[in-house]
Amino acid sequence: MKKEIQEYNHTLDAEGKEICDLLAVTICRELPEAENKIWHAHPVWFLDGNPVAGYSSQKGGIKLMFWSGAGFDEEKLKPGTGKFKDASVSYTSIAEVKVTEVKRWLKKSKEIQWDYKNLVKRKGKLERLK
Repeated sequence: MKKEIQEYNHTLDAEGKEICDLLAVTICRELPEAENKIWHAHPVWFLDGNPVAGYSSQKGGIKLMFWSGAGFDEEKLKPGTGKFKDASVSYTSIAEVKVTEVKRWLKKSKEIQWDYKNLVKRKGKLERLK
C-alpha cells in the first residue's frame, strides 16, 4: 500500500481506519497490477489508467465504490444515481466487511469495465471496454 493511502487511512477514526486498511490490503492483493493513488482526495485503483475501485470516508461510514459496479449483478452493491455505471456499498464496522464478497467484486472489476479514462475526450459518453 502506498504511503499516501496509509496517510489517508490514518486520518480516520479507529473503526474507519481498520475498515480502510482491510480494504486497501485486499484490493492490492487482488489487483496487484493496478496503479493506486489518491485521486479526487480518495484512494483509487486503476487498470490501464481506468478507475475500477476505491473507497472514501462518508457521513454514513466507509463507501467502497466500483466504477463499473452497476454491471456486476450484485445485490449488495447499490448503483449510483447519475448517468455513470458505478455502484457501491457502505460499511460502518469491520464486521460488515466480507472479504470473500470484496474479492468477487474485484474479480468482476477486471472483467467488466466502462471507459472512464476517455470520458472527457468522448464528451461525457461512456463506452464499454470489457
